[in-house]
Amino acid sequence: MDGIVLMIEEHKNIKRMLQVIRKACLSIMNGREIDYMDFEMMIDFVRNYADKHHHGKEEKLLFNKMVDEIGGAAEKVVKFGMLVEHDFGRLYMKELEEALAKVKAGDDEAKLDVIANAVSYTHLLNRHIDKEDNVVYSFAKRALSEEILNRFNMECDAFEEEMNRDGVQNQYIQILELLEQKYK
Repeated sequence: MDGIVLMIEEHKNIKRMLQVIRKACLSIMNGREIDYMDFEMMIDFVRNYADKHHHGKEEKLLFNKMVDEIGGAAEKVVKFGMLVEHDFGRLYMKELEEALAKVKAGDDEAKLDVIANAVSYTHLLNRHIDKEDNVVYSFAKRALSEEILNRFNMECDAFEEEMNRDGVQNQYIQILELLEQKYK
């Protein structure tokens, strides 16, 4: 399997969740009460599908190969671009979770922080995905040797098989589809 093609496909699922998150925030702006269970599922999807599953492959399997094999430009793109953005995404999710807890505890003003962190995450990830799909991944395909790309693809296959045995992909696609139905 071509690991980069797989990660581009995963980006499509992540972008679908970004739409769900925006629509959930719009519903709050329109006066609907926050559905804490829905937001817990969104955060779970982001942390475990987008971050642990998808970013895990990038950080453990692809980016280090780019830095080791390509050097200079790849190191700058990875260390000062992609990894920083991954960390910003984690921060937005942490602050979203904290804001939800505050609203739940009666702090109505924290709804602003729920919306701000959730929407900021969607903006960050949409731009991030665009950079990876159109610049970083094509750079990797051009600059990495065939041997390194083949090793990356085999490692992706093994990673996917392990996650598939645990039902990770199916679990999170089901969560995505459930939330898409609710936030059309």
